Amino acid sequence: MPNLGGGAKCGACEKTVYHAEEIQCNGRSFHKPCFICMVCRKALDSTTVAAHESEIYCKSCYGRKYGPKGYGHGQGAGCLSTDTGERFGIEAAQTHPARGSPTTTHTSKFTQKFGTMEKCPRCGKSVYAAEKVMGGGMPWHKTCFRCKMCGKSLDSTTVTEKDGEIYCKVCYAKNFGPKGIGFGGLTQVEQKEG
Repeated sequence: MPNLGGGAKCGACEKTVYHAEEIQCNGRSFHKPCFICMVCRKALDSTTVAAHESEIYCKSCYGRKYGPKGYGHGQGAGCLSTDTGERFGIEAAQTHPARGSPTTTHTSKFTQKFGTMEKCPRCGKSVYAAEKVMGGGMPWHKTCFRCKMCGKSLDSTTVTEKDGEIYCKVCYAKNFGPKGIGFGGLTQVEQKEG
């Protein structure tokens, strides 16, 4: 059914968002007052938003929920970050079993000491803390943190995620954005000669 005179539906309140008040993020539209962190309710903008699937967060809540945990990922040098964000309603991540439990009796000493290594979705190799970049809720090597389509190097302000892959904003818009007149595709309506 055509959308006559209205705009897209807001990703937060599900009401109509008109063009003059629209903020877009991850292919979804929001009202400016609805464009807030799902955890701490702070107002967001294009430099402070971190999206994960259909959820939007401020960068600090996103880091608490999906970022690395443990030694070296706290607020200061040599700090152990134990903040899980539970005071904001973020569920604590599943913890690794304690040493000596039945599930760790046959693991290597390296795994017992440092935990299991996360794998880069692009190359499939282990990602160590010194080379880790988080994007789309997954760990990447700095050298693998590139657009799947054009190979452009990405950062937190230029990355977009779809189906577990990362893209630059230009390639994402070309491949997954709106199509038609005024969206970089068609420039004129062709007339049929009759």
